[in-house]
Amino acid sequence: MVDLSVSGRTGTQSMHDSYMAMTRRKRAYGGIILGVFVVLMVTGFQTVDARSAGGFWEGLPRIFDFPAGVVTEAWDRIDRMPANLAQFFPALIETINIAAVSTLVGALLGLVLSLLSTRGLAKWPRLIPVFRRIMDIMRALPEIVIALVLIFILGGGPIPAMIAIAFHTAGALGKLFSEVAENADLKPVEGLASVGANWSQRMMLGVIPQVAPNYLSYTLMRFEINIRASAILGFVGAGGIGYELRNAMTFGMGRFDLAAAIFVLLFLTIVFFDQISSFYRNKLVKGYHA
Repeated sequence: MVDLSVSGRTGTQSMHDSYMAMTRRKRAYGGIILGVFVVLMVTGFQTVDARSAGGFWEGLPRIFDFPAGVVTEAWDRIDRMPANLAQFFPALIETINIAAVSTLVGALLGLVLSLLSTRGLAKWPRLIPVFRRIMDIMRALPEIVIALVLIFILGGGPIPAMIAIAFHTAGALGKLFSEVAENADLKPVEGLASVGANWSQRMMLGVIPQVAPNYLSYTLMRFEINIRASAILGFVGAGGIGYELRNAMTFGMGRFDLAAAIFVLLFLTIVFFDQISSFYRNKLVKGYHA
């Protein structure tokens, strides 16, 4: 007769040995990846430091010189702060408009791309890989690269910034929207198809109502990101408050109080929209304010 207790212990020992071997392999792979990462970081830092106009270690003691100069000059001219804030407020509104329009356009385009690239929902299933690669390309291209190309073609101003941010937003939100849509219940879609509804009607009536809270939540989160992106693009001539900040910083001492006012406006704006969007995201997804 076979001793079942011995057989059970042997099976348990075999599973334990297999688990420990798998754990050791994972640790070895993790150690190799970490080692490669450290080597790349060290060699990359050495290359950048060698090719820079000034060395990193030589400039490290002066890292706080610029913030100290801004704070000192702003404090000495604190009486001018209200006038400076009012001066740059229109540029801030332009930056918010760039972010809002680009988020809206990007979200609508991302919505279409997500439905066309979701298995079980796509109108042309064979083209799903094509639409997914399109979104990959849109996400891979940084906004600043797109903006620089468009500025060369169209000239400076808010239009290149809006197109660049909307292009990147469509790729990013399309990916997130597609992941949400993959979890949608297909029974309403099948029911609509059984009564002769076309693809657009099935999406609008069977899918969008299910995923709308998550879609809106992701769109609000992206709006926060796009406010910062539109401010950064101002440094390359795309308009908005970033353009004013670049001018204030370029002139250096004597205009640092203007740079401080712009920093204050940006900080207050980002905090304000972060709180507003966080409130509505929680309302949409969880039904309460966290």
